[in-house]
Amino acid sequence: MNIFFTADHHFNHKRIIEYCSRPFKDIDEMNEALIQKWNSKVKLEDTVYHLGDFAFGHIEDQLKVLKRLNGSINFILGSHDKNLSEAVEAFNKERGIASRKIIGSMTTVCVEKTEIILCHYSMRTWPKSHYGTWHLFGHSHGKLEGWGKSFDIGVDVWNFEPLSFDEVEKGMASRPDNFNLVQREVS
Repeated sequence: MNIFFTADHHFNHKRIIEYCSRPFKDIDEMNEALIQKWNSKVKLEDTVYHLGDFAFGHIEDQLKVLKRLNGSINFILGSHDKNLSEAVEAFNKERGIASRKIIGSMTTVCVEKTEIILCHYSMRTWPKSHYGTWHLFGHSHGKLEGWGKSFDIGVDVWNFEPLSFDEVEKGMASRPDNFNLVQREVS
């Protein structure tokens, strides 16, 4: 099982193509490409953390997308997630298993002993940043540089694909330490 991180798909959002200069002629082409990119990396047994702005549209439209995506998905709510809670509830009820979950607006996960703060929005400091925790965010569509051990995990930055933990780890290796890092003595 692998763990993936992503944000800002904006499924069913026609104007995001223009706003972010996405290379798609319409929402059908965009949705299809985003689903294919997702499923080419994420397998059924994998876990995905989606950091907000998943989809626009009615519950039924969002449900159609949810049904086509691989993996268990944990959602951090973003600024454009109207109806997502209802779509997730409908998906889980229909499937009889809670493989789609709404976590809230922020959470901390621990992957291979690395604490990662997940939020739709970028922060300059975050819980335990002074101890070297990482922070992944979306919302800015590649227009905001990360700060210390943080970066934008949105699809507009990463060729419309989710990033695995290994890919995030490689990206963090080249990031500077958090400005407030406390140097711990090693005993």
